[in-house]
Amino acid sequence: MTPFQSIKKLVVKVGTSTLTYPTGRLHLRRVEELVKVLSDIKNSGIDVILVSSGAIGVGVGELGLSERPRDINGKQAAAAVGQCALMYTYDKQFREYGHVTGQVLLTKDAVESETRRQHIINTLDRLLVYGAIPIVNENDTVSVEEIEFGDNDTLSAMVAVLSGADGLVLLTDIDGLHDADPRKNADARRIPVVHEISDELKALAGGAGSSRGTGGMITKLHAAEIAMEADIPTVVMDGQHPARLYDLLDGKDCGTLFIKE
Repeated sequence: MTPFQSIKKLVVKVGTSTLTYPTGRLHLRRVEELVKVLSDIKNSGIDVILVSSGAIGVGVGELGLSERPRDINGKQAAAAVGQCALMYTYDKQFREYGHVTGQVLLTKDAVESETRRQHIINTLDRLLVYGAIPIVNENDTVSVEEIEFGDNDTLSAMVAVLSGADGLVLLTDIDGLHDADPRKNADARRIPVVHEISDELKALAGGAGSSRGTGGMITKLHAAEIAMEADIPTVVMDGQHPARLYDLLDGKDCGTLFIKE
């Protein structure tokens, strides 16, 4: 039996490149499928927490900007617009399947403060007790370098630890970690299981993510490292087909599983 076959509390992180088209507009068909699958998983008795990127990317599309802003003020403005559109879409679609959502916006300093961290833990716990699906994002409208996570992969790992989750899934545009860049090398082979994140492994993960997001595979390794230290199994898998989450929960080989031996 794989660890995801007996899971009780699952954190799923979805990235901007999965949620949006290159235009910055929401990929509605994919979002709808993700919401349907997560709602069904919730119906099965598994607590679900969604960590969603996309506020800045969606804001860029909503504002009709030609590219992602490079300055802090521009990013914060885009996030303010995009977060509204993102949550409106999530809330509307989850409600169609009978589920209530709760927005949780976090910054790094809140997690690092003992008192505020406990408030976060209490809020997530109570939302789950009430049957809601917490939707977590970094608070990009107020984040500056000193208080930002920098990427939602790291944030999702912190949320998994704080919530006491027993599984973390990072949905991305590549089906796991490979021994070479699959975008450039057709012979690249997927690595199914990782028990230790070595320097050599980090070297394999070098390189940036898409132009619409902030992370790449290296940030996912960092997230997996945080989760593994807390004994939380982590999977990096392709988010283009959210229904593959069913395969993962059924114990099938999906993406790359990071787990201690």
